[in-house]
Amino acid sequence: MIRTGPANQNDHQRLQGLLAALPLLPTRAGAVRQVVAVMADAGYGVAALIVLVVTLGYRSLIKPLGKAGQVHGSGLGKKRYVVERALSWVSNFRRLKLCYERTWHSAQGFHELAVAVVCARRLEKIRQDAAKRCTRL
Repeated sequence: MIRTGPANQNDHQRLQGLLAALPLLPTRAGAVRQVVAVMADAGYGVAALIVLVVTLGYRSLIKPLGKAGQVHGSGLGKKRYVVERALSWVSNFRRLKLCYERTWHSAQGFHELAVAVVCARRLEKIRQDAAKRCTRL
């Protein structure tokens, strides 16, 4: 899921809407799984947001704002590269490097299309790797 917003809006101002839009994910067994933790950097570390995340029932792995050098035990440095890598893949689309769109809906649509293409490419690579492993056996 990707949500775009105006360039002059802070990241933390959009977190509540993003959490409300999170879908429930079905598991293979047919049960429903939901997100249990929110991991973010210090840009989201406003005290009110951390309280909001906890009251919505999520585990907060958000680094508090202004606590430079403080280790908070979330493993953010170990797992953040996954998010940064995905954002890098999305930013490789030339149309998204500079926003040419006049409406928010057009920009959101192109970002969703880019994410769909990135996911399709990633799934194809996983499928090819699995096929290689099966032929080696």
